[in-house]
Amino acid sequence: MAKKKNTRITISGNMPRPGQRQPAIIRLTQPKRFNIDTADFMTAVKAAENVDYTQRAKLYDLYNDILLDAHLSSVIDKRKNAVLSSSIEFHRNGKPDEKINEQLFSPWFYRCVADILDARFWGFSLMQFYKKGEWVDYDLVPRKHVEPVRKLILTRQTDILGTSWEEFEDLLFIGGSTDLGLLARAAPWVIYKRNTTADWAQFSEVFGMPIQEYTYETDDEDARARALQDANSIGSLATFIHGKDTELQLREAGNKTGSAEVYDRFIERCNSEISKLILGNTLTTEASAKGTQALGTVHKKVEEAVAKADREFVLNVLNYDMADIFAHMGINTAGGKFCFPEKKDTDQNTKMNILTQLRNTFLLPVDDDYLYEEFGVEKPRDYDKQKQLQLDKIMAEHFPNWQEEKRIAAYFSKLFNRDRKEELMSIYFEGLEKELEKKSVEEIDRERILQESLKETSKRTNLKDSIRSFFVKAPKDGAHLDW
Repeated sequence: MAKKKNTRITISGNMPRPGQRQPAIIRLTQPKRFNIDTADFMTAVKAAENVDYTQRAKLYDLYNDILLDAHLSSVIDKRKNAVLSSSIEFHRNGKPDEKINEQLFSPWFYRCVADILDARFWGFSLMQFYKKGEWVDYDLVPRKHVEPVRKLILTRQTDILGTSWEEFEDLLFIGGSTDLGLLARAAPWVIYKRNTTADWAQFSEVFGMPIQEYTYETDDEDARARALQDANSIGSLATFIHGKDTELQLREAGNKTGSAEVYDRFIERCNSEISKLILGNTLTTEASAKGTQALGTVHKKVEEAVAKADREFVLNVLNYDMADIFAHMGINTAGGKFCFPEKKDTDQNTKMNILTQLRNTFLLPVDDDYLYEEFGVEKPRDYDKQKQLQLDKIMAEHFPNWQEEKRIAAYFSKLFNRDRKEELMSIYFEGLEKELEKKSVEEIDRERILQESLKETSKRTNLKDSIRSFFVKAPKDGAHLDW
């Protein structure tokens, strides 16, 4: 079937959205929030796994519901942030491609990586890409309106038949057609925890606060009315109003503290199972009475392995599945690859020691601007002036007459161009080094060495000029030599 050209999958509710002139392809329906139990979960899973006509709407409504759980949403964010906080670059021939990386540093790409990772939790993600000016953008097709087994786009979430997504361009499907995602495994634990928390709240309400008791004469209705009025004016405590010939008895559990601990431990178990499912460990999110630093290190390595697998998953999508999408968007990725640049995790003290050894032991120069940026120190406005004063101070410690020497050399060097200036300084320091082998610093006559350097420079300059003049002005038939 031929694909429709430049066709976007439009989305709206039952009422067209602003700017839409015709009914949208997808008509959204508000998610259903309900008091879920394990029976609802099993019904939703069976509908999603139906071989002939899979229905995922109820399952995904359930997913939206359980994502309101604070612990589940936080561990999912933690796992995704381990990838989203790392920069992705495109390298060609081992070097970053700045033109393509400009797209990667934009908001659309950050959302794209997040939706790629969400395929792990929901089972799949279906995205339609398009150009938006100079930038790439995309729409995430609502999952309740996608039938991944038969590759259909459903107008309404309860539809059995729909439009084949092969008719649309620039679609990227990530995940498995029958995969229900990690949320299917997390749902039972969230349901158990939610119901247990509700029972615990009811337990606390009954046994955590005292009960008001009012008694009145059985035949005195006025006394009963006064008791009700008093009870309503005190607060929200439980109230029992009865005649003197009746009695209230609360049959409590033998150990109320132990009963509360049962609720607490069961909720803790649910959270730990969710953490192990999403992160592969528990100690990086919760404290444990049996936890040790060594055990925490092991759990941290397991979590890092999960993050590494997620990064490989994202790179496989970018380097292989999205190759045709990038090409159609005008982005040439041939001959290159997406990668996570490896950064060396070195603390500041270690960096300082390394830089000190590079400069003092190996005599390797280190750029000052790099040091300012690496250690977050603000560069002074009069940096050049301070740097020169610092250099003068160092040179003065080794050469007492440095300032006078510097003034003389600067004055005479103005007589020469750049090449001759460098030659003068080179000859001067050669002569100074020879004198230091014989005399002390105080005994050296710098004026004499400078004058000799000027003469030597002039000789070499005249010789060079003569040679250059000879070759420039030599006759075409060659020079007439006497020998």
